[in-house]
Amino acid sequence: MTPPAAAAPPPRTLRIPEDVARALEERMKGSSFESLDAFVAFVLARLAEHTSEMAFSEEDERLLKERLRSLGYID
Repeated sequence: MTPPAAAAPPPRTLRIPEDVARALEERMKGSSFESLDAFVAFVLARLAEHTSEMAFSEEDERLLKERLRSLGYID
């Protein structure tokens, strides 16, 4: 008896600023991606693969947190 295949986890919803979404849509034009969701998932998956190579410095992390805070994503 073959064990059932593990079901893929359900997708999560992320919110990004409209100007970023438009810039990404422009960037993906002419590609084989069928949607912005597919493009963003691909890019984030590749980024996740390379996190050890691209570690944030403490200053990078501080600047990122400041930006996320100013956009209202974190307190």
